[in-house]
Amino acid sequence: MDTIRVLAEGLRFPEGPAFDTNGNLWCVEQEGEGLFCRYSNGKTKRIQTGGRPNALACNMGFMWFCDSGQNAIRRLNLKTEAIETVISHVSGQPLNMPNDLTFDDRNNLLITCPGPPDAGQQGYVVVYSANGSVEIIADGLLYPNGLAFYPDKQTLLIAETHQQRIWSGYWDSEGLSWETIRVWATVIDAPVGASIPGPDGITPGPDGNLYVAVFGAGIIRVFSADGAFVRDIKLPGQNPSNCIYDLSGKLGLIVTETEKGQLLSIV
Repeated sequence: MDTIRVLAEGLRFPEGPAFDTNGNLWCVEQEGEGLFCRYSNGKTKRIQTGGRPNALACNMGFMWFCDSGQNAIRRLNLKTEAIETVISHVSGQPLNMPNDLTFDDRNNLLITCPGPPDAGQQGYVVVYSANGSVEIIADGLLYPNGLAFYPDKQTLLIAETHQQRIWSGYWDSEGLSWETIRVWATVIDAPVGASIPGPDGITPGPDGNLYVAVFGAGIIRVFSADGAFVRDIKLPGQNPSNCIYDLSGKLGLIVTETEKGQLLSIV
């Protein structure tokens, strides 16, 4: 049986949970226009960023975050708390409402840019390379959303929310290309209902499974390494937006839930 603990509540559309190098837990508050930090000792603080922050990743002493309001990738210096914009354009155009991001083993940053959530709108995925170039690596996706390397740094999974599926492909971190792409799993089936939005944030677990936040269904759907359904974890709210595992083992699976504005721990 899954034990669910509320780590924080009253959050304004929380998203993008991430741990920093000191074990402190962060998330964004999209509607709060800022970042929320829950220190390892339980104390909390907020940092205002403006815009509409969405998704976080810790790397090289910074908390990197998408800002779908400013169409940019920004980052917070963990020492000084200064905030700067790192990327704002690709191919001469503003980033199209960046949503989620992750780093590969060469410090290349991959970013989903779904655009607005309207039906039929096509989005794309961008790589910001360690040498500073910005290019599109995949396009034509209907709301590309969560992304993760699973089960290694060579296999990149990307959730396509409006098609209710997850794509898999080989990630060439040197050549910066996503290859041999295939549908890895279909996330929504008849028992849950096909009318809800579909997969949002995704994360690998220490058990070798993939954990998928299914926005609108009130569940984390668990898949095995070959894309087979394992089980569902029922949540107190209907709108989980993202999830991440605490690799220290203390807090288990961390989930941001937007209906109730909660940061959850599931062990």
